[in-house]
Amino acid sequence: MKNDNRPIGVFDSGLGGLTVLRSLKETFQNESFIYFGDTARLPYGTKSQETIIRYSKEICDFLNKNDVKLIIVACNTASALAVKFLKSYLNLPIINVIDPCVEFASKVTKNNYIGVIGTQATINSKAYNKKLDRINSSFKIISQECSLFVPLIEEGFIKHQITKDVCHFYLNKKIFQKIDVLIMGCTHYPILIDYIKQYFSDNTIIVDSAKTVAFHVEQLFDNNSVLRASQKTQNIKYYLSDKSIEFNKLAAVFLKTNSLDIDYIKL
Repeated sequence: MKNDNRPIGVFDSGLGGLTVLRSLKETFQNESFIYFGDTARLPYGTKSQETIIRYSKEICDFLNKNDVKLIIVACNTASALAVKFLKSYLNLPIINVIDPCVEFASKVTKNNYIGVIGTQATINSKAYNKKLDRINSSFKIISQECSLFVPLIEEGFIKHQITKDVCHFYLNKKIFQKIDVLIMGCTHYPILIDYIKQYFSDNTIIVDSAKTVAFHVEQLFDNNSVLRASQKTQNIKYYLSDKSIEFNKLAAVFLKTNSLDIDYIKL
C-alpha cells in the first residue's frame, strides 16, 4: 500500500483550531501537522468576505509551499466565506468544518429543530441554513450570533465572570427551547462548552466540529482520496502571524505538552 508522509495543514484565525488539531492529533497518531494561527489579524468573524478570502489565500499559499497533502480550514468563518474560492484555486483536497457538522446534525435530530451559534460573519452568511435546507427543507434552524466569544477566549477571559455573563446574554433565550441539536459553529466555542451546555437540556446533542472533521478525514483515508502516513513519530509545527501568550498557554493545556515548536511569520 502506498503512503504519503507529507503533513496535514490546519489553519484558523487564532487558537480555536486547536480544538480540531487535538482531535486529529489523537485520532491519527502517525500523521504530522502544520498549524497556522492568524493571531495578527483575528477575529475573522467581523471581517468582509473579500478580506477573509484574501487572508485564507495567503495562508493556503504558505501551507502549500510547505508541501502539505491536505488542508483543513479549521475556522467556520473562512469555511463559510472562502472555501468555494480555495477549492477552485488550489489543487489540493480541502476540508471545511461546516459540511461534517451539517451532515451529522441532519442525521441525529429527531424533531428537526437545529440550533446554530457562530460569529457574525458565519451567521450572516447563512451557510449552515443553506446546507441544512438542501438536505431537508423541513428543518427549523434557530441561529444566534455570539461574536464576543472569540475575543474573550483569545484575550484569556475563559473563566472570567464577564464570559459567563456574555454566555447568558446570548443563550438564555426561549427560541432555543425546542431544539434537540446545537451546532457550535465556531471552533473556538468548545473551549466554553461548560458554560454553553448549561443553557440546554441534557437531551440536546451538541455538535463539536473537531470530532466530525476527524471522522471526515478518516473517510478520505478509507477511500484513498488522501494517503495515510507510515511514519512512527508524529511531528507538529506551529506558525503564528503574531506572538500570543494565550495561544502558548492554551496550546500547552489543550495538547498536553509544554514543548511547542512555534515560529512567527508575516504573510
